[in-house]
Amino acid sequence: MVLGYMPMPANFRYREVALRGRPEHKGWDAFSIKHPPMPASRWAKIFSPFDALKGFSEAVSSKEVQYVSRVELDADAEADLSRKLEILHNLTWNGRMARVNHVIVSVKYFVPCQDVNNFAFANAGLYETVTGMVLRVDTEVRKEITIQTDTTKKVIGFDDILEITLKNGCVRD
Repeated sequence: MVLGYMPMPANFRYREVALRGRPEHKGWDAFSIKHPPMPASRWAKIFSPFDALKGFSEAVSSKEVQYVSRVELDADAEADLSRKLEILHNLTWNGRMARVNHVIVSVKYFVPCQDVNNFAFANAGLYETVTGMVLRVDTEVRKEITIQTDTTKKVIGFDDILEITLKNGCVRD
């Protein structure tokens, strides 16, 4: 008889138990009633809280993010973006005007890498897109746009904006 990957020694202490094999419980005997088989979904829950290295899986997955360099706009694209921001500023110069005009836009903007352990920290980032109603466009002091999405308000600096796309027809692109 083989025990695991090696032959069973002649003086093996549990030879009789190993030769009997795995116990089989037929139907609803006393053992099966007291110890019903556990479903596979509960087996997974037993082992899921165990994490030998806290944060290791998050650290590994953060390295899979493909960061890109910030795109520098040419003069024409910058002028077009400035024109759109000025139009949006005129449509939303106060809260009442913003609610009346209800301008919906999509803004693609740059988000720098925040992971200090990544090579891209402070050099690269990701481009994200947010869609919502323009609440405010500050062209003089802070130079930022405030957009109300379904759940949050997002404030984006002009320097981070790559493009603005109007979603409703109140203003032409």
